[in-house]
Amino acid sequence: MRYKLFFLILSLFFTNSYAQKINIGGGLGGMNYKGDFAPKFDVRHFKPGINAFFRYNFSQAISGRLSVLTGKIGAEDRLSADPLIRNRNLSFKTNISEYSLIGEYNFLNYKNKARYINWTPYLFGGLAYYSFKPGSRTGDYKLSQIAIPFGVGLKWEFRKPWSLGFEFGTRKVFTDYLDNLGANVPTTQKFKTGNPSLNDMYYYSSVSLSYTFYKLICPVN
Repeated sequence: MRYKLFFLILSLFFTNSYAQKINIGGGLGGMNYKGDFAPKFDVRHFKPGINAFFRYNFSQAISGRLSVLTGKIGAEDRLSADPLIRNRNLSFKTNISEYSLIGEYNFLNYKNKARYINWTPYLFGGLAYYSFKPGSRTGDYKLSQIAIPFGVGLKWEFRKPWSLGFEFGTRKVFTDYLDNLGANVPTTQKFKTGNPSLNDMYYYSSVSLSYTFYKLICPVN
């Protein structure tokens, strides 16, 4: 139902008056995680992810984007350099679904036209609603919350109307339970707890392909 609503919103914008401002696409990438299993970013914990988006270009410098993302995060104690963490010998995997509203700032006044700059680095930030599904649940915590996505990217219209995008983003979350490790666990399982003073984070890196809808103007005879 959520995905149907997302694409219904997109269809409302597909009119001639908005052509050349509309860009839709999708991407493939990897999700990563930082938390009690991995206190530092570790490329060995990358898991697959996929996303789709609708972008509206308000100006050459400012764009807005609606996005959906689904993927998986996970980590294993046995890969840690810390002997105490390795001795705990736990692992986790969880699926994540995310719906976000994001603003983009294009540094080079990007515009999808010949004679203009057809590539630019950009910064992005916004607000997201996400849910996750752990394989097991040892505490009483929410499985759906708000996150703050932010990051950097590069977009390039390599052949009109097609563009490539490269992006790395961080999600600031307000929970310590993405990995099912936190302070609120049964007293008989305290050895399985993590650091309750630090919240978890997750990341998404992607390569995307998108299409810009150009308005065709017929000459007047």
